[in-house]
Amino acid sequence: MNLDPKTRNDLRATAAKLAGIFLTGLLALLPIFITIAVVLWLFQVAESVLGGLLGVLLPSSLYLPGMGIALSIALIFMVGAGMQGLVVRQFLGWVELAINRIPLVKTVYGAVRDLTGLMGNKAGRKFSQVVTVQLPNLPMRLVGFVTIEDLASVGLSGDKDEVAVYLPMSYQIGGYTLLLPRRYLTAVDMSFEDAMRFVITAGVSRPSEGEDPGSGSR
Repeated sequence: MNLDPKTRNDLRATAAKLAGIFLTGLLALLPIFITIAVVLWLFQVAESVLGGLLGVLLPSSLYLPGMGIALSIALIFMVGAGMQGLVVRQFLGWVELAINRIPLVKTVYGAVRDLTGLMGNKAGRKFSQVVTVQLPNLPMRLVGFVTIEDLASVGLSGDKDEVAVYLPMSYQIGGYTLLLPRRYLTAVDMSFEDAMRFVITAGVSRPSEGEDPGSGSR
């Protein structure tokens, strides 16, 4: 079918507009879909593992679907409450020590532990200050977090004014730890959460309108 140039241009413009609308909707819904998928996967794993255990321990007439999820939620609350006491902390410390003796397993466990530690409410307390780093002779600044104020406390004493600064990488799990003099640092009035969100997303994600940029915990 032969179409005149004006009709073809109108069809292309309409197709481009529809594609733009579809992409906008996809980008809006994709984070929600991914979040739901991850939560459902976690529930499925909990039901499969703990539900399977309950299926073995309980008579079939007493086991109901969803008991594995309920048990996992109860277990998480019990561990959270138990972490306030010395006995549970010591027990989990022994478990962690045993895991750290297993090659490869300790690497995976350490990466997951560090990641969950960054997402935890107390993560910001591990970083004493949000700073920008000005490296010598380079016309750029890097956002980082001071992790150790006194390097002598970890056996890395050098320049008496040196500190350890962690520089996370955008869109990746990883980063660099620099040991450098404090004179290359500039303190930033930004919360840990806002600074980490800025770096991890390469500045794409910022506090929404009306949200106090410094409202997070430091």
